[in-house]
Amino acid sequence: MQKEEILQTVADNIRIERLKKKISQEKLAEMAGITQKYLNLIENAKANPSIAIVISLCMALKIDLNSIYKI
Repeated sequence: MQKEEILQTVADNIRIERLKKKISQEKLAEMAGITQKYLNLIENAKANPSIAIVISLCMALKIDLNSIYKI
């Protein structure tokens, strides 16, 4: 799997989980301790978040880290 594919998978899965829980980008960003602009970049596969940021997002969404990386 190429880097771009991984970023797109992470982006898609974060967006899907956020929408399932009916949380706005602004609210999720606040919960995860990042800016809404950065979350938007992550969800559009324009940013490469650190593992710490991904973990923060998973904790905010109350999901397992593995669910973000699933294909």
